[in-house]
Amino acid sequence: MYPETAAYDQGLLDVGDGNRVHWEVSGNPAGRAALVVHGGPGSGSSPSSRRYFDPEAYRVVLFDQRGCGRSTPHASDPAADMAVNTTAHLVADMERLREHLGIDRWLLYGGSWGSTLILAYAETHPERVSAIVLNGVTTTRRSEINWLYEGVARFFPEAHERFRAGAAGTDGLVAAYAALMNHADPAVRRKAAADWCAWEDAVLSLEGMGTPYTDRVDDTRLAFVRICSHFFAHGAWLEEGALLRDAHRLAGIPGVLVHGRADLAGPLGTAWELARAWPDAELRVVEGAGHLGGAETRRHLLDALDGFAKE
Repeated sequence: MYPETAAYDQGLLDVGDGNRVHWEVSGNPAGRAALVVHGGPGSGSSPSSRRYFDPEAYRVVLFDQRGCGRSTPHASDPAADMAVNTTAHLVADMERLREHLGIDRWLLYGGSWGSTLILAYAETHPERVSAIVLNGVTTTRRSEINWLYEGVARFFPEAHERFRAGAAGTDGLVAAYAALMNHADPAVRRKAAADWCAWEDAVLSLEGMGTPYTDRVDDTRLAFVRICSHFFAHGAWLEEGALLRDAHRLAGIPGVLVHGRADLAGPLGTAWELARAWPDAELRVVEGAGHLGGAETRRHLLDALDGFAKE
């Protein structure tokens, strides 16, 4: 990966509804514009993601989606209005950020939830997208959400029993956790966030990467779980299968899809379906890799981004 680089410009963009989105730019001001779209939803951006980009070739933009990272108001604050934090709002924020930075077209890079948001943006504004690189492809269909919080439980029944217990064993686990994350008692919110993260880590436990979700602490964890459960309880406000159905809108946009065959959190089938629906996309399956990837996944991502840098 490329050396760490510092941002040369940053700010808070007023996107309406009382929200301000944090953004920062690094690399070459005259380079190819690229936007990093973080996962979660609610994870916040990571400076380390810049290391996938040649700083001499790219002008790299990072931003924190509504409610997380350094954006305000923070979703850890129970007063933050989640009604104005939806997929449509985030797509509009991305477009407002593009205009604010004076960018005509940009490459989009992201993974997991980030891939869903990238597809939603690109299908809405295809004329503003020069290329796409996705890692760990998801489209956040309800079937995918049900797999992550119910279906994959067949591999981790003990952990799932604890996850269900955290929501009093009710059906509709995601909605139940979304309600708990809006409870008046901060202790209830903290416990729900811990239980949610413990389940997320259980799903990734075979990858040997530790406990990346439980490692989130305090306000960062609270915002992540509140935003995640909010989005997933509503199916990300997307008609079931809409992103695959409308993939024809991506015609002419070159893409690279990198996906681990052993990804239990987001099985390979979704990436396969997207590649079939989007003829300009190349699917690269990484044998043995899971949702968090590894050295081979990084190699494919670097290769894809270096390739687009030369165009």
